[in-house]
Amino acid sequence: MKVYVFGAGGHAKVVVAVLQEMGATVQGLFDDNPATWGKELLGARVLGPVSEASAMKGEAGVIAVGDNLARLSLARQLRGWQWTTAVHPKAIVHSTAQIGPGTVVFAGAIIQPYAKIGAHCIINTAATVDHDCILEDFVHIAPGVHLGGNVFLREGAMLGVGCVVIPGRQIGEWSIVGAGSAVISDIPGRFVASGAPARLKRRLPQLPEEKLNGSGGGHL
Repeated sequence: MKVYVFGAGGHAKVVVAVLQEMGATVQGLFDDNPATWGKELLGARVLGPVSEASAMKGEAGVIAVGDNLARLSLARQLRGWQWTTAVHPKAIVHSTAQIGPGTVVFAGAIIQPYAKIGAHCIINTAATVDHDCILEDFVHIAPGVHLGGNVFLREGAMLGVGCVVIPGRQIGEWSIVGAGSAVISDIPGRFVASGAPARLKRRLPQLPEEKLNGSGGGHL
């Protein structure tokens, strides 16, 4: 399998490592930072800016950017690419779990029966997703996050390192939960929450397209 990677920062190092452990060949990387062009990351060369890939239709790729909104923007910019689902060989994924295109599952992660994970998600190092959880597109759960059964993470939710969520809770779209937090109550969309138990700290702004047309982010 031959794959291109978008992003050449720290997160991309781990994504490239996952692909290589899977036996894939990383054909090259694209990044808009000129300082990265021509350099190598784990043996793969940074070929240039993302704009150079826009005309490449039907190629296999992974977006290796940790920021959820940035992944959303790149996925929209690069319609026509075939997004690769990358699962580290040392992750445990039950056969009934569903994982969407462009999602990356890192080493030590565990995904339990009937979990459903959307497109372009990040299941980071040693994170666990228990039975019947639903993670919508562009969700990122950081290293060491633990989700109890039947947790529902709406589009773009971000959980920081070491968060825990008790069974049956819901975290709204594009909300951010700070590192080490314990979520025992539902969190509405577009809020920052933190603490043990997690409490709402501040509201986040709407996405740019919502300001323009009043619609939600939706799915690709």
